[in-house]
Amino acid sequence: MSANTTEFKHVSYLWDEAKAADLAGDEVALLIYRSNLLGADLRLTNYGGGNTSCKVMDKDPLTGNQVEVMWIKGSGGDIGTLKKSGLAALYVDRLRSLKNVYRGVEHEDEMVELFNHSIFDLNSKAPSIDTPLHGFLPFKHIDHLHPDAAIAIAAAKDGQKITQELFGGTIGWVEWQRPGFDLGLKLRECLDSNPGIRGIMLGSHGLFTWGDTAYESYINTLEVIEKCAEYLEQSYGQKGPVFSGAKIESLDDAARKKQAAALAPVLRGFCSSQVKMIGHFTDDTRVLEFINSNDLDRLAPMGTSCPDHFLRTKISPLVLDIAPDADLTDVSALKEKLAPAFAQYRQMYTEYYNTCKHDNSPAVRDANPVVILYPGVGMFTFSKDKQTARVAAEFYINAINVMKGAEAISEYTSLPRQEAFDIEYWLLEEAKLQRMPKPKALSGRIALVTGSAGGIGKAIAKKLVQEGAVVVLNDMNAERLQGAGEEFKGLFGKDSYTTAILDVTKADQIQDAMDIAALAFGGVDIIVNNAGLSISKTIQDHTEKDWDLLYDVLVKGQFLVTQAAVTVMRKQDIGGDVINIVSKNALVSGPNNAGYGSAKAAQLHLSRLNAAELGGDKIRVNVVNPDAVISDSNIWAGGWAEGRAKAYGVTVEELPAYYAKRTLLNEIILPDDIANACFAITGGLLNKSTGNVINVDGGVAAGFVR
Repeated sequence: MSANTTEFKHVSYLWDEAKAADLAGDEVALLIYRSNLLGADLRLTNYGGGNTSCKVMDKDPLTGNQVEVMWIKGSGGDIGTLKKSGLAALYVDRLRSLKNVYRGVEHEDEMVELFNHSIFDLNSKAPSIDTPLHGFLPFKHIDHLHPDAAIAIAAAKDGQKITQELFGGTIGWVEWQRPGFDLGLKLRECLDSNPGIRGIMLGSHGLFTWGDTAYESYINTLEVIEKCAEYLEQSYGQKGPVFSGAKIESLDDAARKKQAAALAPVLRGFCSSQVKMIGHFTDDTRVLEFINSNDLDRLAPMGTSCPDHFLRTKISPLVLDIAPDADLTDVSALKEKLAPAFAQYRQMYTEYYNTCKHDNSPAVRDANPVVILYPGVGMFTFSKDKQTARVAAEFYINAINVMKGAEAISEYTSLPRQEAFDIEYWLLEEAKLQRMPKPKALSGRIALVTGSAGGIGKAIAKKLVQEGAVVVLNDMNAERLQGAGEEFKGLFGKDSYTTAILDVTKADQIQDAMDIAALAFGGVDIIVNNAGLSISKTIQDHTEKDWDLLYDVLVKGQFLVTQAAVTVMRKQDIGGDVINIVSKNALVSGPNNAGYGSAKAAQLHLSRLNAAELGGDKIRVNVVNPDAVISDSNIWAGGWAEGRAKAYGVTVEELPAYYAKRTLLNEIILPDDIANACFAITGGLLNKSTGNVINVDGGVAAGFVR
């Protein structure tokens, strides 16, 4: 096949000759370029999966002699986003000489430490377990990927035979074996026994392809995967309907979303029995085809094949026995129905651990499911953060694609349980987990901050995300909200937030926001009632419209948002936080402030009432009382600043200094100060406090609660 974009139907040809020409002569730069192109197409490999390498001649910094150096993706990286800092560079001769001290498969793990003695570049990322798989092959450029189309063949019962026939002997075959030094030796044996082959299929695992240049490797990789995908495409429906046909029909799109939003917080509560989890939901057509099929009950318990898949998704999913259109409004009955299913899953996972564990195996991990399938509706995934939950969903879709392909051409086979366990509880994998940064204070927490597209609300949302939470940004103004979303994406990434148009006086928009939180993250843990406005007028100038607006936004809005959030929190049954941003004016009387001040007082007492009622649910309700937060605050628009300046006999420009001078600390209060107070309440040190008021006003004696 020639390198022509139009000739690839199942993979993306992305090579830009002009860009590559700019990199000519720099093989490492071309490696990174090729890697990024391969990683950009999820049909070629999954997030974080696979690795790429190149071998170059370079000057040994110790001897000045030319030596062969292999650059390869380091441990834990992703080829789609790979940079030079993510590569490891090793002396090829030193790496290959390690076979002289290799003691056999029982001693695989000790070899990883020895890789460090082969390091060429002192800025290297830690070499991955796949390093010898590339090192023992002689080719200048090598791609090891996990394309669904290839794994479908690799995981098929007749995979070796199909590979031989499909490629006419030009692709070798190595049976499943855990990655490591011995597998590298097996790849070289395969090549020596089959000179002239263009690649090797790893049983149940993935694909190795290569070339003398970055471009040749890239094209070879695309051509092999294209051929696999085309073969699968022609095979679908030949033996019979995909997955033996549909057993049930999906609900329509709106109904699926409604059911998922209603169910997600309940599922999240069960999955968070040990650690608070973040959720992800998808009703991708590939998911629906599988979960609605006759083969679901046979294939789902088998688990996945590729190691990368089950490391992300656990050994198998939990399949819910709930009708797609079931009434989910009776939460108690729903939990009663689901509890045995979760108990059974945890027992299955614990038995899997106890049956397969070794004397030196790490302790059993969280036994809750990662993947939960709801036939007719979609797939939920739960993990420690949004990105990990989202990627788990992507990996299970990869697994579905593999099962679909393998079943179309032969019969799907999964890894034996012991092999799967030896990967999942591999001491090297455990060491990698232990090296990961410790969770932040708010990891696993979901926050909804009303009015969070600007001012105090945005500052609070930023602080919560910086401390590990995910957040539902919201505002009445769509343009302002979009800008805030783009800012958060740039600062924190797409998995840190979602958005919702929200007018806190409208119950339907509040419910929509809660549903958005449930679909995006699984529910909600932290509510910050921050949305507000202010009107400063004399009692004669105050209109009924002014009064109603203040009470609707400040008091009714706080009530409605809290009410809706409590419904979600009770579904989760893992507690929660409600923080109400009130004001010094709830406690201090001042001129021209009848509507705003009395509404703030109502907010404060409503907080106390809610705290008294919700303690039994472990839902804590606390208040932050700011004062004179002028910077980037909507409160100061619409004449409020002019009104307060007039009331105090100063100019608008003099207001910040005026407010600061009247405080005990002589400080100007900023949005970040309010954000810090919200974190102080939610960050873990005040978990046994509720019904409290924290004044963030620089010290106003008249505003002291006691």
